[in-house]
Amino acid sequence: MFYFQKRIGYKNKSFFIWKFATMLKASPNLAGGLHTTRKDPRILPMGGFLRKTKINELPQIINILKGDMSIVGPRPLVDKTFAPYSDEVKANIYNVKPGLTGIGSIVFRDEERLLSETTMNLDDFYAKHISPYKGELEMWYQKHLSFYTDFMLIFLTAWVIIAPKSNLAYKLFSDLPERPLELL
Repeated sequence: MFYFQKRIGYKNKSFFIWKFATMLKASPNLAGGLHTTRKDPRILPMGGFLRKTKINELPQIINILKGDMSIVGPRPLVDKTFAPYSDEVKANIYNVKPGLTGIGSIVFRDEERLLSETTMNLDDFYAKHISPYKGELEMWYQKHLSFYTDFMLIFLTAWVIIAPKSNLAYKLFSDLPERPLELL
């Protein structure tokens, strides 16, 4: 029922994140690896619903209570998805606690679609296109740390669950880094 995965957290120290299991147990070792695409055959029957609604993230409240995470911040990554970030981003992204939600999660609400539509190798597409932009977004977040920013990101998290194709984040935060053409 629960899935525990080693993630990178505050000050780049590892911790185990709590999630509801939504995929086959050995899915990181199967085709696709750590990247999930739309209609991924490794997703369990109820897993698609849990992932779409983000209910699978609710057990991370335990991580928040333990002090591993906060409500808002950069999402905690596994080593493989952390590795493509620039040295600057790696050195700074977790100067704040990772969060249950954050600007990267909101803007990349459609990451599975992007990975499904590319003809590139998934690891290469992630490293060349997704991680550089996610890194920019997370650095933007750190420059704009405030109660207002966190409040708006919590609101936007709920909003994109209801309206996943919404670009409201770009309207509320007009100074967000521009989304590259490869990620439209």
